[in-house]
Amino acid sequence: MNKSRNYIRFIVSASLLLGVFNLFAQDSTLVKKDSSIVKKDSSKFDKFNAKAEKLFKIIPVPIFSYSSDAGNVFGLAKFNVLNLSKKDTISKPSKLSEVMTFSTKGRINISVATELVFKENKYIIIAYVNYKKQPEYIFGIGNDVTKETMEQVQYERFKFSATTLRRIAKDFYVGIPFNVASYFNIRPDSASFLIKDSVTGVQGGFCAGLGLDAAYDSRDNRYNPRKGAYILAVYLYHPDFMSAYQFGKFTLDARKYFTPWLRHVIAVQATTTYCSGDVPFYELALLGGDNQMRGYYQGAFRDKILVDAQVEYRLPIWNIFGITTWIGTGRVADKYSNLAINGFKLSYGGGVRIRVDSKHDTNMRFDMGFGPGGISGFYINFAEAF
Repeated sequence: MNKSRNYIRFIVSASLLLGVFNLFAQDSTLVKKDSSIVKKDSSKFDKFNAKAEKLFKIIPVPIFSYSSDAGNVFGLAKFNVLNLSKKDTISKPSKLSEVMTFSTKGRINISVATELVFKENKYIIIAYVNYKKQPEYIFGIGNDVTKETMEQVQYERFKFSATTLRRIAKDFYVGIPFNVASYFNIRPDSASFLIKDSVTGVQGGFCAGLGLDAAYDSRDNRYNPRKGAYILAVYLYHPDFMSAYQFGKFTLDARKYFTPWLRHVIAVQATTTYCSGDVPFYELALLGGDNQMRGYYQGAFRDKILVDAQVEYRLPIWNIFGITTWIGTGRVADKYSNLAINGFKLSYGGGVRIRVDSKHDTNMRFDMGFGPGGISGFYINFAEAF
């Protein structure tokens, strides 16, 4: 977990160094910034920012960190928002992001994520592919486990998920999601509860699922929304003839955005996940992460049911800079009837935003999340958390 805190030092330093190098390496009289021109009488900051943005669109961001568990971690991250067709002036921008890290102690994490928008917003393809070889930290299964029971489980995973959404009415989409995942070389500690309790999934296995999804999307910007709403409902079923385990998973994600004045934004999100059947422990509903319940390690708390919600205030400060603050709550349970109010956990924190793509109004974000009892997490990512 400590490695996340080291990312910011290297990424910010490297980005500034690359920007400064590029600033002096090019002619400073004018810089093309998308279709506009920053003239020579513009401020030095605007010239610098225009060149940094241009560089950001081309060169991946280097990643480096160190922890006693992982050793030295080296990698690259790339994020681009783009229009797939110059002729299509109606479709919202698409997204392509990649992350690749390797550690001196054998950890590997490679992922590619896309959101591709076609035919004047008629079709949307959302896909994610990931290979991971590294440990996962888990407190146990249920909402009442604690950090004192934390275990480290070594594993390897390959995962691919995709869905094609088709617009059937204004802002309404339906589609067929597909999910494939293979977990292998799972190595819990010999005294782990996963072995003692013969928890489903301890032997690993292959899972494949098909389902249905529906979405309503009236956001003005998919990656930095200021108004509109977004609702996504997904159901995936993993039958026994396609998977090592037979189970179903339903997720609902609802968001609403308000701009009370100027460019200030209030964003609200509520989600739930419901799992049924013979669910392996790695496919249970996972609390935490870099988007929801920030501060909590994703999956430390897990069970068949997840409910969480958050409110975030996004405040522009100056030029390309902004800040955010949020508060959220959530918990897991084995069934909805056991979602006692006194079991909900608290998440709060704040972050800094730096606009890295003015044309598509997209930010790089640095968030620090907290929870009671020393819970904390630091996150660097692109686009807003939700």
